[in-house]
Amino acid sequence: MTPTPEAAPRSASADAADHRRTAYLAWIAVCVLWGTTYLGIRIALETIPPALIGGLRYTAAGLILSAILAARGEWSMPRSQWPGLALIGLLTICIGNGGVIWAEQWVPSGVAAVTVATTPFWMIGIESFTRDGDPVSTRLVIGLLVGFAGILVLVWPDIAGSAAGHEFLAGIIALQIACIGWAFGSSLSRRQAAHEHVLPAVAMQMTFGGLFMLAAGTARGEWAQLAFNAKTIAAEIYLTVMGSIVGYSAYIYALKHLPTATVSLYAYANPVIAMVLGALIANEPFGPRVVGASLMVLTGSALVQWRGAGTWFRSARSGDSRLKGLKAVSKP
Repeated sequence: MTPTPEAAPRSASADAADHRRTAYLAWIAVCVLWGTTYLGIRIALETIPPALIGGLRYTAAGLILSAILAARGEWSMPRSQWPGLALIGLLTICIGNGGVIWAEQWVPSGVAAVTVATTPFWMIGIESFTRDGDPVSTRLVIGLLVGFAGILVLVWPDIAGSAAGHEFLAGIIALQIACIGWAFGSSLSRRQAAHEHVLPAVAMQMTFGGLFMLAAGTARGEWAQLAFNAKTIAAEIYLTVMGSIVGYSAYIYALKHLPTATVSLYAYANPVIAMVLGALIANEPFGPRVVGASLMVLTGSALVQWRGAGTWFRSARSGDSRLKGLKAVSKP
């Protein structure tokens, strides 16, 4: 039977609807997987030194993803772009994710996740000083003040006096350095990767970042301290496979079939999931002060990102796939 002219459009529409349903499932997976990685890091730290957690994870994830892409004929990355990707990997993976891992030696995983939600503050601030950046607005200033006030409420009772308080403060500082590394790496990625395919670029960034972290672990003598048990092996495998490979693939699929603004909401779901899991599984604090301060941080982040929404939408419409994927490699 010859298909009617109306059959093709209906079929295309049905395919689009299927992709959209799958994309929402992928987005939910991103929210859950990236929200659980903070607890995964906390568990891995029980026997694995901090630099080796990230070094083993990201080197393995980058090489596995590269092999998968090569097997599918989707690998395309000229050597001329490797130095730029190495620098981005240093900033986002080694400094960014490495800072989070280092901080979680003393900072609860839920608090770390909330603190990482200040990354947009640094991203927008850095962008405002670039030639094509947006000027500072009243809404941005209010968002920054609310967000950093939330951080102060969150951490102040824990940093006064004791040695444990000093370690906690060192962890909070490490988290802010991590946010700055991600912000600089994201800004660099936006400007230098105009013709890169997203997944090969991310595979290279993870590989380079992992190698930098392995070098740092070697310099610190961490191999002599390396040990495994069933929990930490499971946590490291989970971080590598589910947090890095599956999580990022789901993120890219969601971006392909859903509005960027919808997908970006994962940034608000991650801290909530991390805090709930930390309280339930690791007995981390989850009282009124932590909840109230976290809401302040997320509100400040929303104000800052709302200011930049027009820029993000214009970039998405113009086909800048790098800008849509900036935040992905920066997730713990």
